[in-house]
Amino acid sequence: MRWEELTSDEFAEAVVECGRVCVIALGVMERHGPHMPLGTDMINGHYICTEAAKREPAVVFPPWFLGQIYEAKCFPGTVTIPPTMLVELLLGIFDEIGRNGFTKIIAYVAHGGNNHLVPFLAQAQLAAPKTYQLYVFRYSSAMTDKQRARWREVLETDGGGHAGESETSIMMAHRPELVKMDAVGERTGRRQGRMDHLRGGLNALRWYADFPEHWAGDARPASPEKGKALVDIQVECLAEYIRAVKEDEVAGQLAEEFFRREAELRGPTGG
Repeated sequence: MRWEELTSDEFAEAVVECGRVCVIALGVMERHGPHMPLGTDMINGHYICTEAAKREPAVVFPPWFLGQIYEAKCFPGTVTIPPTMLVELLLGIFDEIGRNGFTKIIAYVAHGGNNHLVPFLAQAQLAAPKTYQLYVFRYSSAMTDKQRARWREVLETDGGGHAGESETSIMMAHRPELVKMDAVGERTGRRQGRMDHLRGGLNALRWYADFPEHWAGDARPASPEKGKALVDIQVECLAEYIRAVKEDEVAGQLAEEFFRREAELRGPTGG
């Protein structure tokens, strides 16, 4: 069920019918090589969420494109906002989802750069009691060994980390008109390794040092058929996770225990 397509009355019914679970795909607006649309992460992420919600009912939040993407500010079309504003905005969005009656929110990490941001947002939920629990989902870590084997069997390359064979195939599977394969030619997003002398650490320019064209991998073997197979694996993984979240009773109990102990530690206040 797509949040933005429901009437107000339908929405109130949907919240209950789906077990008060909402899924939000956290994408961005950034360059995806010379052949993919700026909204690739948002488009693919939201599509996977809506397909998974067909298998295991949940309300899917409208397409979202504000995330951690400062490393792409030097390319046309990128959309960023100040770091503190970004954190406050996303925390506010989660609270607003909770205010609308959802007690469980699944944040689907649809963009690699959000791997640094979203876990912090999850930990920030312990700053104060909430009416909901936040669950972070990444299909790459959620796949079973069998699903991972199926994923590898589909691809001719390692998939590429950004606008490569896997991501291009996924877009070709459901929005082929947005993929400009003629722009690829014989080029690939080869890793440059310009900061390899600083192994073991992290610098904000690491991604740019490796991929100055904001393109990682070889898109040439991509195809709609591969994309459909990859989408099916991702949708299957997410649907299974939505089901597990619905059944989870532990997180809420642990939150009550945690904040009770915190209150006891603070002791009585006031006169």
